[in-house]
Amino acid sequence: MNEFLTGLTLMLSLIVAIGAQNTFVLRQGLRREHVGVVVFLCAFLDGALVVLGVSGVAKALGDHPQWLNVIGALGALVLLCYGFLAARRALFPHHLQAATDGTPVSLKRVLLQVLSLSLLNPHVYLDTVILVGAVGAQQPADARVWFVVGAALASALWFVALGYGARLLQPLFARPVAWRILDSVTATMMFVLAYYLAAPLFR
Repeated sequence: MNEFLTGLTLMLSLIVAIGAQNTFVLRQGLRREHVGVVVFLCAFLDGALVVLGVSGVAKALGDHPQWLNVIGALGALVLLCYGFLAARRALFPHHLQAATDGTPVSLKRVLLQVLSLSLLNPHVYLDTVILVGAVGAQQPADARVWFVVGAALASALWFVALGYGARLLQPLFARPVAWRILDSVTATMMFVLAYYLAAPLFR
């Protein structure tokens, strides 16, 4: 169960930051256009990349266990950087804008946009394959599946909430104070997870 919660909190802390993918999902939710396809594809791609990351990094560590400390240190460093960025956003809050217009968009175009935003963004691979993969690979071998389930569920829940709750969430996150609270929680989770990754290095 601890592995499930670790995957859930780590993925949530990474996925809630404002980005092109989140803005696109929110926009489609506001338009009420191809929402189910967009939500499913975003969640599926995140889940697939997490599985790839955890299994790939775990195999690499099995072949070269001495890399565990290196990956743990790099993961902790990345999380610290993300945490400081989230803390800075909390001090200087912003708001989320998702401009819409009345022009219908074809399903094919929407699919291409989702794929490009999800697979052509280097941060996606850094977050899901490298960072989440490193944390997942450190879990006990018989419990990694729970970590993956937690991470995939976090992604699915976020995209469902963003896509289908867009009309409710958009006024909320148009208020800077909402992002201040969210970024503060995100920064705290990232600092805790960075400690979790770095702690074995000092034993």
